[in-house]
Amino acid sequence: MSKSPITCHVLDTSIGKPAEGIVVNLQQFEPAAKEGDFDTFTPIAKGTTNSDGRCTDLFAPANPGESAPKLRPGLYKIVFRPKAYFEVTNRKCFYPWVEITFEIEKPEEHYHIPLLISPYSFTTYRGS
Repeated sequence: MSKSPITCHVLDTSIGKPAEGIVVNLQQFEPAAKEGDFDTFTPIAKGTTNSDGRCTDLFAPANPGESAPKLRPGLYKIVFRPKAYFEVTNRKCFYPWVEITFEIEKPEEHYHIPLLISPYSFTTYRGS
């Protein structure tokens, strides 16, 4: 089975551990159809981080033995929802959603989007 062409990993830097149970949404940019309309991002996949803080099946094949869906060049957005994760441990969260927009130039490559988060800060980088 092919793995997802887009994966992510969330680490809670305030405790130095993976962030399990964070809902992750992948969206694809759609430019406005005509002048005056709004550009939009269309949801194309959804997942949840596992016990290691990873979501490796975000855009994986629908059935075993199939290839992963094909991406096309363009803008994508991955939306993390960490609020519920922090609420489980009785911590407030200033960033209930973290949205990371990135550009895919070579759809045949693997794209890994790591997120380092704490209740009052976050950062990201291009992973490998």
